Amino acid sequence: MKKNTIAFRVTGRYALFSDPVTRVGGEKCTYSIPTYQALKGICESIYWKPSIIWVVDKCRIINRIKTESKGIRVPNYVDRKKNDLSVYTYLKDVEYRVQAHFEWNENRPELAEDRDEKKHYLIAKRMLARGGRRDIFLGTRECQGYVEPCLFDEGSGAYDKKGNEDLTVSFGIMVHGITYPDESGTNEMKTRLWDARMYNGVIDFIRPEECTMWMDTGNYQIKSFVPEKNFSGLSEFKEEGDTDGMDDAIISDV
Repeated sequence: MKKNTIAFRVTGRYALFSDPVTRVGGEKCTYSIPTYQALKGICESIYWKPSIIWVVDKCRIINRIKTESKGIRVPNYVDRKKNDLSVYTYLKDVEYRVQAHFEWNENRPELAEDRDEKKHYLIAKRMLARGGRRDIFLGTRECQGYVEPCLFDEGSGAYDKKGNEDLTVSFGIMVHGITYPDESGTNEMKTRLWDARMYNGVIDFIRPEECTMWMDTGNYQIKSFVPEKNFSGLSEFKEEGDTDGMDDAIISDV
């Protein structure tokens, strides 16, 4: 395991990783499993800086996949003073174990001074132990999630290998995530698709650049960071990254 890797348990009463095909009519239906982008968003809620990119390695499904449909009152798109009724289908009582690591954002050369692996790793571990720096959501804001450190392989799951029989489940083509301009180095934003499969309860995600199916979503400019203008510069990195005297052994105790 890499020294910049974290593993965490995320739980929630409900989750909604919505399939965009079902949203055309104003209703939402969840995927059976979380998307790469949703788990990456949870990592960023735990801890994020523009100099790093979180890469989700794998996800373990602990609880059996269950859904629940609810009638939701939503605004009328034609007359905002009126309401419509829609049906949202949620995942219920979810628990996942996620393993992820961070890499440097090479498209941010102005933040090269912030590439201190030890600093970011220690901060990420502290934020994970506190339940995240920002609120955790499971696909959508009304689905509150909770995170805590864990060992990825500990405990039993509903889809673990039983005896000598392997369990492979295909979920078909689904959204993998979104490639934003500051991560691609271009002004294009793309939505990625992939063929999702679960093997003995574990989903091994392919890397974003390995996705062979994608579509253009739009063109956006990359935001630049200018020292002393929209961030405080090198002094901020030194102050936040002062880890002198910390035991290096802390880095390997995930």
